[in-house]
Amino acid sequence: MDDEKEQSDQTDWKGIREIDRAISENRRMEYSWKKALADPWERRGLWLLGLVVVAFAVFVILQDFVL
Repeated sequence: MDDEKEQSDQTDWKGIREIDRAISENRRMEYSWKKALADPWERRGLWLLGLVVVAFAVFVILQDFVL
């Protein structure tokens, strides 16, 4: 019994445990967003994507209603 606990402690990684808990609690999307916002490159990518969507919306509005 003691050997099993030692072996499970050695193979039990903190990150895998967090992913497993997120899957079991059905909060994978929240976990993904937290991880994405923690990474500086992904955060910049999300800002860039938002900027592109807003720029496209402004372009469509200007093209259809102003010009």
